[in-house]
Amino acid sequence: MKKMKQGRKTRYTQMVLQDSLVELMKQKPIAKITIKELCENADINRTTFYAHYTDQYDLLQKMEEECLSYAREAISNLIGEKDQDVMMKLLEEIFQYFIDNRNHIQVLMSEQGDINFQKQLFAMIYEFCGIAPDSGKNAGMGTKEFYFVFVVSGSVGLIQHWLKDDAMKSAREMAEIIYNVAGLVR
Repeated sequence: MKKMKQGRKTRYTQMVLQDSLVELMKQKPIAKITIKELCENADINRTTFYAHYTDQYDLLQKMEEECLSYAREAISNLIGEKDQDVMMKLLEEIFQYFIDNRNHIQVLMSEQGDINFQKQLFAMIYEFCGIAPDSGKNAGMGTKEFYFVFVVSGSVGLIQHWLKDDAMKSAREMAEIIYNVAGLVR
């Protein structure tokens, strides 16, 4: 894929293609989505699509990378933070990001999404916190680490439910819920 300058037109094209993929993935798995229908749905020609992506999987991967990049930055800002007000502000910003990108994140975190993306997200969270729950090295994992794994898994499930429920609670309310639940492992 050629490196393109991120101009306004390029960003618009990528956004329209991402939205088109998300819309189609709500209806069927990515393996059943063709480039032709993706382009028709986005009102973009195939040549333009191929100027940005190699196939629908490449488009999905770029969306996942963007989300993981945001998550990496957000988690690194949270780790080690002790001030409750700062933590609440950071959590609220994360939930606002979820609201702003609800359609994309909902699909990425759903059964239609790539399970490897979800595994990468969990692995990143655990790595930032010094826990490797999927490895065989956890024979000595203490109770606190088990609580942490439980809270992370439960939080992701809660976020999935919240997104499916059309984000009926505000970003602030969700930040408070997650903050209070996470307080169990501090």
